[in-house]
Amino acid sequence: MRKLTLLALASVAMATLFASTPVRAEGVDRPEVEKIVREYLLANPEILVEMQDALTAKRDQQAKIARDKALGEMSADIFNDEGDAVLGNPTGDVTIVEFFDYNCGYCKRALTDMDAMIKADPNLRFVLKEYPILGEESVKAHMVAKAFQKLMPEKYIDFHRALLGSPSRADEGRAIEVAVSLGASEADIRTAMDDPAIGAAFDKSHQLATALGISGTPSYVIKDDVVFGAMGAEVLSEKVANVRKCQSTACS
Repeated sequence: MRKLTLLALASVAMATLFASTPVRAEGVDRPEVEKIVREYLLANPEILVEMQDALTAKRDQQAKIARDKALGEMSADIFNDEGDAVLGNPTGDVTIVEFFDYNCGYCKRALTDMDAMIKADPNLRFVLKEYPILGEESVKAHMVAKAFQKLMPEKYIDFHRALLGSPSRADEGRAIEVAVSLGASEADIRTAMDDPAIGAAFDKSHQLATALGISGTPSYVIKDDVVFGAMGAEVLSEKVANVRKCQSTACS
């Protein structure tokens, strides 16, 4: 992959050179220039690595600018959407938003991180952003989850832990099984699943994720930062502590 990337960069370098060079101008011999450039790159291959690093840094900076813009403009939808489940302390001083999918293996392992942090930190507010991206089975499972949340919000956390903590794949049948075990009526669940607000909620999650550069689960938003992947309770707790200390996940 690295080799292919470097070859691509070499091609870009060549194309850029000729794009800025009037190849038909008097005295410009394209084959000769190509030969010179090729020989120079072969003699100095580290330039391609430098180009790769510079390109990566530029893209990372562009992604950060886009995330910062989204965090500023979409703050209310990210942190305070009334359709999202809120765990821990609803009025806590620091909020963690988790984008998750019920069929995400890393999300399943991260469930214990969430529970440990909520237990250890009575001032932590934890928001669950349903983000089904792992196929139609996930979408159906999340539809049941949203229906259950609407019907029995006081038991949503029990539903969440049971479904996400299950070793079996989450689908509509398994999700309804969990919902019924907690006292919900299957008929009521299926009726509630028809609410168009559920699809709208998923669309909003996807729009937010795209704006924030999120493409996988779990991903977390904490104050001014987006954390990609199951980084563990220790990493997340350190960022929470920094927010309390300096209003940013990274204190200078």
